[in-house]
Amino acid sequence: MGKRAMSNKTGPELSHSLGTVQLWAIAVGLVISGEYFGWSYGWDSAGTLGFLVATILVAVMYLALIFSYTELTTAMPRAGGPFVYVSAAFGRRAGLLAGYASAVEFVFAPPAIALAIGSYLHVQFPALPPKLGATLAFLTFMAINIVGIQIAASFELIVTVAAIIELLIFMGVVLPGFSWSRFIAHGWGGADHFSWSVLTGIAGSVPFAIWFFLAIEGVALTAEEARSPRKTLPRAYIAAIATLVLLAFGVMILAGGVGDWRTLASLNDPLPAAMRMVVGDHSPWLHMLVWLGLFGLVASLHGIIMGYSRQIYALADDGGLPRVLARVHPRFRTPWTATLAGGAVGILAIFSDDFMSWGGQGLTASIVTLSVFGALTMYVLTMSSLFRLRRTAPDMQRTWLAPGYPVVPGFALAAAAAALILITIQNPILFTVFITMMAVALGMSMRFSRSSDTE
Repeated sequence: MGKRAMSNKTGPELSHSLGTVQLWAIAVGLVISGEYFGWSYGWDSAGTLGFLVATILVAVMYLALIFSYTELTTAMPRAGGPFVYVSAAFGRRAGLLAGYASAVEFVFAPPAIALAIGSYLHVQFPALPPKLGATLAFLTFMAINIVGIQIAASFELIVTVAAIIELLIFMGVVLPGFSWSRFIAHGWGGADHFSWSVLTGIAGSVPFAIWFFLAIEGVALTAEEARSPRKTLPRAYIAAIATLVLLAFGVMILAGGVGDWRTLASLNDPLPAAMRMVVGDHSPWLHMLVWLGLFGLVASLHGIIMGYSRQIYALADDGGLPRVLARVHPRFRTPWTATLAGGAVGILAIFSDDFMSWGGQGLTASIVTLSVFGALTMYVLTMSSLFRLRRTAPDMQRTWLAPGYPVVPGFALAAAAAALILITIQNPILFTVFITMMAVALGMSMRFSRSSDTE
């Protein structure tokens, strides 16, 4: 897979400089904004108890997924991630489908995060319109990504650690005001007891439970830039999923038990609102959360830009997208054209937020769901490729083996497929949009491939 494209490469290669701590920071940073906003929509669908059930199931799925996904990442440490794994197992067309699905996951999440940053900046600086603030944030972190992977990774480490510290402070401050009785009150989303309507609500809340962990696998897209990837990547993955599981449950449970959680269920900023219930409007803790909470959004926006640029680069390098998107900057050794292209799509989405509110949902909920469709499609394909490669390539160098094979990866595959079916039933309009994008991309891939062959 990809030998044609790789053999034609004459420009500079990507850098190979990322260590375990930096890879951990990228993995956590990709996801950590999910602890700050987006997840509380799950309460609106399922209540605190129903959403807790959904989050436990999704967390187990991600634990199984990451322990299995690491086998593929260490066996084939390439920038293309799922595109590389699925191509090796099922051929290039299936690999392109996985790559495009991953691109949807990574390209459509940043606009929502950037808009959240823009809204925050607008509150602090009313003269700055939210969309302009979002655009400036996008341009800033695109530039940081272009000027070098070491600078980008070091910045990601700083903002990720700051975001984690802020979440720990939030949990410490609200803990004295937590009550299990408040958390479980109306916990099944308005139903008096567990029922069919509760199951429907839990199914509807799954995308927002996935938002807690969505994109952690994106660190695989930087595998080609890692030092000793077969050693550093497993350590980074395991540390990252452990970090995120602890943060997700800590934030969700504590926020839900400090007051009437129903007032937080449809907010984009549930953490400041929850803290306000405990410390009041004028506490310095609240002001610190509002200011430092920006680090979580920045970490994810910056990390996802890093991720989508590598996915676009890998697809273009193999002819699945125009080869111009595979150019590496001669000085900074970063995929600069891919960074600009994905950013252009994101900025366009920022100014198309009304159009993008499909299926009766708001922009944030729509983008979360669309990103989840891309992620789940890619998870199904990559877990399927793990099973196939075990049969067809038994001699492949595997420094990490999925524990509990075939049960653990089998559970990850079944859970991802079940979640994809459930979310499709709940969101048919968004699924139609997603499928249309996949079909158009695959249809155009033949043209891109022909253009690549003539270069």
